[in-house]
Amino acid sequence: MTFRHDYKHLALVASEGARAQRAAQELADAENWVPIEEADAVVVLGGDGFMLHTLHQMLDSGRMLPAFGMNRGTVGFLMNRFDTSSDLRTRINMCRSFSVSPLLMDATTQDGRSHTFRAINEVSLLRETRQTAKIEVTVNGKVRIEELFCDGILLATPAGSTAYNLSANGPILPLDSKMLALTPISPFRPRRWRGAILPDFSQIELHVLEPAKRPVAVVADQKELRDIAHVHLRIDPETTLTLLFDPGHSLDERIVTEQFIA
Repeated sequence: MTFRHDYKHLALVASEGARAQRAAQELADAENWVPIEEADAVVVLGGDGFMLHTLHQMLDSGRMLPAFGMNRGTVGFLMNRFDTSSDLRTRINMCRSFSVSPLLMDATTQDGRSHTFRAINEVSLLRETRQTAKIEVTVNGKVRIEELFCDGILLATPAGSTAYNLSANGPILPLDSKMLALTPISPFRPRRWRGAILPDFSQIELHVLEPAKRPVAVVADQKELRDIAHVHLRIDPETTLTLLFDPGHSLDERIVTEQFIA
């Protein structure tokens, strides 16, 4: 299948890493780059962390441009290969686009303050001390686990299912699955619970029990809050981010491939 776009104004952003900075110099004359405020698509040089940073900047600004990443970092799961041998604009206009809706997190800390963050990959609750966390898990208004003893628990999107979720033995989710992965981190009790796959319209609530003895922090992608009392999680269907991938190198193919790596 052929995909065609018509992006006329491209912006270029690069991480501070040496490889990304060298790549930015190589591409300096490849396009008539414009400031990101004037662009209709952005080229991102770096790794997955910098791509997430760039996407979050767009979320915060409310101006969400399609993002074409080229890997000048480490893993580069969200990135395309770095290649200067072909016309970059033609390459980008032939890309396949993939839409991502982030998680919306409403968190309340022990002092009663409320905070709202979005997460593209996952939201993780993590114990703050040597004491095991104790968490009540509610899904769609029904308590599913009264007391989960664990190092933590996370909720991952399909795009984030191969990140922290996978390292915690969570499932890999195909991008079109419309599912979320709820995965415990080093669970102690109930011993046989290894997580759940939930429809992406689910409402998940995580209530911290015995917080004075067992304090818990929450991390939404790259933002952290400590001393959490309660977290409410759901997909934000009103917000959409767009990632661009070369034909044959799209994120859904990478997710399928990842499941066959020993």
